[in-house]
This record gives sequence, structure tokens and C-alpha cells, in this order.
Amino acid sequence: MLEVNYIKENKNAVLKSLKKKNFPAEEFDILDRIIDLDNRRKKAQASLDVILGQIKSISNEVGTLFKSGKGAEANELKEKVKGLKESSSSLQDEQKQVKTELEDLLLQVPNITNEIVPEGNSEDDNIVSKDWDGDLPDLGENAIPHWELAKKYNIFDLELGVKLTGAGFPVYIGKGAKLQRALINFFLDEGEKAGYTEYEVPILVNADSARGTGALPDKEGQMYHVVKDEFYLIPTAEVPLTNIYRDVILKENDFPILLTGFTPCFRREAGSYGAHVRGLNRLHQFDKVEIVQIQHPDKSYETLDKMVAYVQTLLEKLELPFRILTLCGGDTSFASALTYDFEVFSAAQKRWLEVSSVSNFESFQSNRLKLRFKDKNGKTRLAHTLNGSAMALPRIVAALLENNQTENGIKIPKALQPYLDFDILD
Repeated sequence: MLEVNYIKENKNAVLKSLKKKNFPAEEFDILDRIIDLDNRRKKAQASLDVILGQIKSISNEVGTLFKSGKGAEANELKEKVKGLKESSSSLQDEQKQVKTELEDLLLQVPNITNEIVPEGNSEDDNIVSKDWDGDLPDLGENAIPHWELAKKYNIFDLELGVKLTGAGFPVYIGKGAKLQRALINFFLDEGEKAGYTEYEVPILVNADSARGTGALPDKEGQMYHVVKDEFYLIPTAEVPLTNIYRDVILKENDFPILLTGFTPCFRREAGSYGAHVRGLNRLHQFDKVEIVQIQHPDKSYETLDKMVAYVQTLLEKLELPFRILTLCGGDTSFASALTYDFEVFSAAQKRWLEVSSVSNFESFQSNRLKLRFKDKNGKTRLAHTLNGSAMALPRIVAALLENNQTENGIKIPKALQPYLDFDILD
């Protein structure tokens, strides 16, 4: 959530940045409405402070008058206090209403973008910031896509998932299930080596948690909602991991805070159809290891670069060809200021598949979370939050199966072999 004072002091810059994200701020006059509501809130608070001061002063005078035996004058002032209290109550009600309206508007406004975010409307306008400099795997015309390999080697079953739940809920079987477990353990172990503390967190969160990271109200239609209990199934571990520090005031020497966790993730993915979402390419439930950092504002972009470099090492160890994209404004998420996407090459599908996003949210999430710290001067400031997929399993599995297929089975990368009791999946 953007800070009101920042909007007031940088209105034109905010409008320009929101336009880059294709958010129609000017069309709805949303920034002017926010500024107007904040002015009303401050005006009501100033009037309330005056009245409360008068009430206190007159109440003291009433006590003095009663002690002096001037009951009539005291009662007259008491009536005046009664009227002032009615006015203060009215102002307090107005303040509550204005505060609610202000917060509702602020929650609708996305984060502004970093200045290096390129212009663009969709994923077609993203910029390749690091291309693959080696040869791409070429398996010829007989390369088998992962959904066919799954049937051949009994790795996972999409139809069984339909029977149990519905489309987009695969069932992993035998060595396929072991491969999932191996990847999860590999990613968690690598995270621990890099200094991340592992957490096992709930996969259901309350509305405050979803709102704190920006999933609500922006992604409400894409989240599974347990209506009776007012819980949401998490779209990523980022939500519970980051909310561990909701309503927390840190010390400056607490930074950096590194968290990681494995969870299933749930996304409705409404409107996702077509050949590009076959097999594991797009699911309603999938496994993912997430990394989160909470950092001092002065160091968050240095941290973002380190997180990008870390995800790169994971793909290198898995021997997967990859490239890194800088997302354009129109493809940058609601809460992010700058996002880098990792894509791996799928040899059978002959296309790039997104497997990770690494983002800096700056103070956008922490303002919602009230995640603050005391700087060396004793001033309370908002921390910066960052997160990344490290990594999402479905498309990693798809690329591993397709790129490593041979006549004798699917070769397992050396980095995963210590986690398995086989080096070829057949």
C-alpha cells in the first residue's frame, strides 16, 4: 500500500508509474480522492483535538466551581460540555467513515514501479535481460512432450486427478512422486546453505494475511476461498512467510531476515485454456519452495540481485537452459516494484516456460503489514520485503522430463541423484 504522504508529494510521478502498469488512476480520479479524504481526516482530527481540549479545560473549571459553591455556574458549563461531547462523537464517527473509505481506496492502488521497468502492456513486451549463451537441446521431431512421457513411464496421472478433484490437480506416482520429493528437499537444502531459515507454515490464511501481502483485494477472484471459516488457500508461501512479521517493529541490526518454506500452492487460474496449458504447464494445485527476505530499504535492490543470482545457481545445478526477463510495467504484479522472471527451455514443446519470479516490493507490503524498524536515529521506518520462487516444481519437472529423455529413460541430473535411489527414470 502506498503511503498517503508519498502520493501527495509525488502525485505526477505516481500517476506516470501507475500508467506504466495500465492502472487507470486518472480515469477514476483515485489519487485526488485519496488526497481529499486524507485532508478531510486531518481536518476532522484537528477539530476533534480542539473540542477535546475544550472539554478537558471546562471539566476542570466545573470541578473548581463546585468546590467554590457555585453550583449554578458549574451546571451551566456541564451542559456546554455535553454539547461538546456530542460534537466530538459526531467528529469521531466522521473520522471512522473517512478512514475506512481512505483505506479502501489505498488498497485498490498498485505499487509504483522502479524506474528501470520497461514500458509494455503484456508478457510480449518483457525484456530479455540475460539470454542463454549455450546450445539449446534439440531432440529432433520425435521428442515426446512431458504429458506423453508421464503416460509412458507412469510418472503422473492427470485423469486420475480429474476423478479425485478436477482438471489441474495431478497425481504423482512412484518415481514421479519421488522426483517431486527430491526436488523439494534439494531446493530446501540449497536454501539452508544460502542462509535461509526453513519454516513450515499453514496453507490456509485469514483475510488479514492475504491483504497484508497484496493478494486481497487484487487476486480475490483467483484464490480459493473457504467461505464458512473466512480462510483462503494460499497462492504461494510468500503470504504466510511474510505475514510472520506483520505488526512487528524490528531493530536495524535484525536485517537481513531470510525465510524459506515448501507448501502446496492453490490458484483458480480462471480463463486459462489452450494448448499452452497442457500437462503441468498450468495447474490449480502445485508444489513450490519460496524464499522471502526482509531487508533495510537501503539494501533491498542489492538483495534483489543476490536473490536472482541464487535462483540462477539452482537452474545451473539442475543443468537446465534458462533466461532471465525484466518484466514490463503491464506484466509486473500488483504489489511488485520490479520483477525478474526465469524461464527454462522445453525441448519437446520448443518454447520457454516460466519457473520463477523474483520481486522487490519495496515498502508496499510492509505498509499494509505495519512491518517497521527503528533506525539508528530512533526513527520508525517501513522495511522492504522481497520474495522469489526457488522454485515452482511443475514446469521444472516438465523441462527435466523433456530435456533429459533418452531411448532408455529419463536421465536424472547429478544434483538430484543423492536424493533418489535411481539415476534414470524408466
